[in-house]
Amino acid sequence: METDLILLESPTASADQLPELLGWTLEPEGLCQDDVCVPVRDSGALGEESALDLVASAGLLDRPVVSDESGLTAIGAPRARRRSALVDLVAPDFSLPSLDGGPAALSDHRSKKRLLVAFSSW
Repeated sequence: METDLILLESPTASADQLPELLGWTLEPEGLCQDDVCVPVRDSGALGEESALDLVASAGLLDRPVVSDESGLTAIGAPRARRRSALVDLVAPDFSLPSLDGGPAALSDHRSKKRLLVAFSSW
């Protein structure tokens, strides 16, 4: 199952970790998920099976990715999922702590009008 956002402490992972992290496996045909495969022309560009380059892998899967010099890596949702949110005008579900400390999910307020205020210091 592909998630919307993945945060990692390292830009590399073993081939065994790919299904858990990205929902895809590394096969001789390329990166595969169910009956869909994305060809990998130069498997050496992804690195060794014990240390695959997640930045390159995410790029092949059309997922936005950013990695800083410390190795912190963030991989975003696939393009199709990001695009469908814009076309369908439906926000993806997420959960945040509420003011009373419990979790509050966007899906808890379906069919209700709510104002969502977002702030970022950067």
